Amino acid sequence: MKTVTLEEPGRFGSREEEYPTCGANEALVRVHRVGVCGTDLHAFAGRQPFFEYPRVLGHELGVEIVEIGSENPKGLKVGDKCSVEPYLFDPQSPASQAGVTNACENMKVLGVHVDGGMRPYFTLPTDKLHKSSSLSFDQLALVETLCIGAHAVERANPRQGEHTLVIGAGPIGLGAMQFAKAEGAHVIAMDISNDRLAFCRKDLGIDASVNPLEGDSEEALRAICGGQLPTVIIDATGNKKSMENTFNLAGHGCRIVFLGLFIGEVNFDDPSFHRKELTLMASRNALPSTFEKVIAAVESGKVDTDPWITQRMKLEEVGDLFEGITKQEGQIKAMISIDHDS
Repeated sequence: MKTVTLEEPGRFGSREEEYPTCGANEALVRVHRVGVCGTDLHAFAGRQPFFEYPRVLGHELGVEIVEIGSENPKGLKVGDKCSVEPYLFDPQSPASQAGVTNACENMKVLGVHVDGGMRPYFTLPTDKLHKSSSLSFDQLALVETLCIGAHAVERANPRQGEHTLVIGAGPIGLGAMQFAKAEGAHVIAMDISNDRLAFCRKDLGIDASVNPLEGDSEEALRAICGGQLPTVIIDATGNKKSMENTFNLAGHGCRIVFLGLFIGEVNFDDPSFHRKELTLMASRNALPSTFEKVIAAVESGKVDTDPWITQRMKLEEVGDLFEGITKQEGQIKAMISIDHDS
C-alpha cells in the first residue's frame, strides 16, 4: 500500500506500508476523501508548531468501514460511511474526566502529532467514527472543519437575532458563520478580501459584511447594529492585531471567542475590559457531540456544503499540486480523492 508522506517542509514523498489490521476496539477504514486544512498548509511551509517530519497528513476525512473489531459499542457495520473525529485524547486526563475532551492535556491529533489519513487505508478507534446514512464522502470530509467553527459557536452561545461578528472568512470562520446563522444569530462577516465577503453574502447567506480596510470598522458595525456594537465576536484570524482589536469592537457584555491562534501574547486595556464586563473565551477543536450535531445539520440541509469545494486533486497528484493550493484564485477548500479502482 502506497502512502503519501510529507518528508520535510516543501517536499512530499511516498513509501510502501503493510496493509493494516485492526484490533478489538478498532476499525479498518478505506479513505475516500481528504480535505486540506490550514494546518496541512502550515506544515508544508514549515510553520506548524509541535510538528515532526516525516508525517502522513490528513485529518479531515470521509471514510468507509471495511473491517471492524470485536469491541463495537456504537454498532458500526462494514460499509458504513463515516466522518472521522481526529482527536486522540486520554480518557483518564483531568480535562477528559471533566467532559472537555477537546482540551485534553495529552491530546494527539491525526495528521499532526501522529500519522493521519492521507493514505488508502488505516486503522483507528471505533469511537472516533461518526456515521451518516445519507452524506457523501465530500460532505463527511468537511464535517471536521465545520465542527471547529460550530464548537466556537457553542462557546459563544448566540441568542436569536443577536449581532454576531465573525472575523476571518477562511474555512474555519466560514463554518462559524454558518452555524451562528443556523442558531438564528444576525451574522456579520469581517475580512480584508471583498471576494471572500461576497462569497459570505451570496453563497452562505450571511446578513452583512465589513472590510476593515475600507473605512472605520466601529462606525460600520454601529450602522449595521442599530447604533450598537456586536455582543458576540468570534475571531478566526489567528492574527495578533485583529485579536487585540476585538476588544475595541465589542459591545458592553460581549462574549469574545478566540478561534484562531498565534504564537505570542494578546494585550488589551484592562479598564475597558472591565467597564464593558467582557467575557473572553478560547475555542479548541470540538467535542464528540459536536460531530453528531454537525452531521445532523448537514443531513437536514440546515447547513449547505455545496459551495465549499473549490479544487480537487487525486492522491497521486499531491506532490505536484499541493504547493499551488494557496495560489488558486477564489480558493475555499481543496479536496483530495483516493481512487481505489486503479
